[in-house]
Amino acid sequence: MVRIGIVRVLTTQDERLLNAHGRLIESHFPQFETTSRCIEDQPDGIHDDRTREIAVPKVVKLGQELAAEGMSALIISCADDPGVDQLRNIVKIPVIGAGSAAASLALSLGNKVGVLIISDRTPDVVRKILGKSFLAEVKPKGVSTTLDLLREEERGHLLSAAEELKREGADVVLLACTGYATIGIAQELRRRLGISVIDPVLASALVTRYATIAC
Repeated sequence: MVRIGIVRVLTTQDERLLNAHGRLIESHFPQFETTSRCIEDQPDGIHDDRTREIAVPKVVKLGQELAAEGMSALIISCADDPGVDQLRNIVKIPVIGAGSAAASLALSLGNKVGVLIISDRTPDVVRKILGKSFLAEVKPKGVSTTLDLLREEERGHLLSAAEELKREGADVVLLACTGYATIGIAQELRRRLGISVIDPVLASALVTRYATIAC
């Protein structure tokens, strides 16, 4: 088994919620054994510049702790990639950011990428990688933090936002928050839209699989 450490940026005592991304990864990559930990004092996760800034040192600290426990790779399960660059300069194992992994995969599947966001803008790392392939961004009505995605009444707004991206010409939809993976909406969107939909957690696991083979 390949041991993968997952850093969650949503502070939670709910073990099911904490391990949701690990379970998703293990269901698709049975060779992985995941350990999920969350940073402290961020019950709303990361949803703007301030929450990202204060999360970075916490992510770095937690990532170092997981690496010291013998993990083969780290996944920073946040589309903003907080602390990824810093950790890559510190630990000797692959560090995969969900945002950069998702954006890179999107480029391999299409040329016009629509981004489903939760904050006021597409994460910088995602926008940078997409470059000219970035088409548009849409935030679902009523959604401001990752916790909003957990409310069943918001599902209709998520579907409407994704459909808006397709109407604008997107041939790929990128889910720019790992909370979308928590609610497992990617497959439903693929069926509904008939185009590729990038789940950032599975994208990061795919890159991690390659990294653990190549390294």
